[in-house]
Amino acid sequence: MRRENQSHVSEFLLLGLPIRPEQQGAFFTLFLGVYLTTVLGNLLILLLIRLDSRLHTPMYFFLSHLAFSDVFFSSVTVPKMLVNMQTQDRSIPYAGCIAQMYFFLLFVCLDNFLLAVMAYDRYVAICQPLHYTAIMREGLCVLLTAGSWFVSCVHALLHTLLLSRLSYCADNTIPHFFCDLAALLKLTCSDTSLNELVIFTEGGVFAFLPLICILISYGRIGVTILKVPSTKGICKALSTCGSHLSVVFLFYGTIIGLYTLPSSSTSNDKNIIASVMYTVVTPMLNPFIYSLRNRDMKRALRRLSRREIFFSK
Repeated sequence: MRRENQSHVSEFLLLGLPIRPEQQGAFFTLFLGVYLTTVLGNLLILLLIRLDSRLHTPMYFFLSHLAFSDVFFSSVTVPKMLVNMQTQDRSIPYAGCIAQMYFFLLFVCLDNFLLAVMAYDRYVAICQPLHYTAIMREGLCVLLTAGSWFVSCVHALLHTLLLSRLSYCADNTIPHFFCDLAALLKLTCSDTSLNELVIFTEGGVFAFLPLICILISYGRIGVTILKVPSTKGICKALSTCGSHLSVVFLFYGTIIGLYTLPSSSTSNDKNIIASVMYTVVTPMLNPFIYSLRNRDMKRALRRLSRREIFFSK
């Protein structure tokens, strides 16, 4: 398109959630409560892991990074959504929109890789228990975590740089509650073929590679359990993997289900609902899953309440 038919966009307008004006107050209260619960719950997990030396293991090292990621993952979108609902000011500066998209891509990718790393940790713990300490040494744990952060940053930066080269027309309305990459591509006047190619190749690999690793890890775990079909072994495996499996099903299940199952809602409404589920609801439920289903976390919480745990030396 010719340059004279293009105009510089200094800000975007976020339409927000598809709710009626009279429902704004109720939804504001609901999402504010969810957000506060998310932040406090995940910060509690970080505190327990930091204070209780019994939780200084690879599993909880990865969990601490997942909790840290979930705090910021939720904080990328929810505060702005709450401000828009309360003030009715739906504008967001161009730079702020691009930054929001970058951090959203970063933390959703980071969650994917951390869940895969945690699945590998559970595989080693169950399938190779005698070699667990030797395999999951501190250096490997740091390498896996640092690699997840690095790949996620590169993934987000790549899509952000490709998006920043595009020009935008007069239409600056985003039918979403945050700056979604797909919504921004629909507004541009430029050719998006390169962006779409990268999304379907690099984005597809980074989206499905962690899921494939998780499925392989739990497939091997299932085979190992079936070789020793004892009730005690199955219960131990469920105790070891139950919390992580719950988070995996919650994270991937909501995305796959809401995007693939038929619905009477419009396609855009389904995208918004799916985004709410894995950006708002899932980060809130993770602390409950790990604290209510995990005996070590419950014991650490009881020791913290009785002031029996201190900073490790």
